[in-house]
Parts: sequence; structure tokens; C-alpha cells
Amino acid sequence: MYFEDYDRSTRQEHSGEDVFSKPVRAGKRTYFFDVKATKGNDFYLTITESKRRVERDGRFTYEKHKIFLYKEDFEKFAEGLEEVVKYIKDRIPVVEARPGEFSDVSFDDLSAKEQ
Repeated sequence: MYFEDYDRSTRQEHSGEDVFSKPVRAGKRTYFFDVKATKGNDFYLTITESKRRVERDGRFTYEKHKIFLYKEDFEKFAEGLEEVVKYIKDRIPVVEARPGEFSDVSFDDLSAKEQ
């Protein structure tokens, strides 16, 4: 996991108080599921996609996209997400690599695993 991503995301200004966070490493991306509290002590969720990039000078930068999800929308959001994930899985099943087969692995993938 890119701990630099996690550290930087927690240092950014947020509109709410941090309550709970769950980072999920998925390939070249990290997703952050952050529970926040409003001043009125109401909870909401932010979902951040962070992708680490290497600049020409060798520095790392992070491209981030964020959505805010409020509790009154949780059920509809979860239903919609479940429906589209099922749609995709039904039409294009995930194929696991068989032992002995080569996979398409980039240098970035290998160096990230060593960290």
C-alpha cells in the first residue's frame, strides 16, 4: 500500500472531523473510504481514488478524485453499485491467472510491492 497516499490524504483539509478510515489498495490505485462527522455529529462518507504517478524528474505525485456520500443516499448508492457490479460480472467474468502462466506486470507494480 502507498502509505504516502494515506499520510497525505489525512493532512489535507477536510470539511468534517475524521471518524474512521479504510484504505484499500487495488492495483495502481488506492481507495480511501473515510467516515466524517459534521458539526452536528452526523456522519457521511467520502470515497477517494488516489493514483500514484511518477513525474519526469522522478518525483511521485498523486492524482485524486473524491465523492461525498450522505447517509440518506447510502441505500440507493449501494443498490446501484451492486446492480452495475453484477451486470459487469455476468457479462465479463473475472479470469484468474493459472499457475505457470505469465501475467502483464509493470515495473511500477513490482517496485510498489517491495515498499
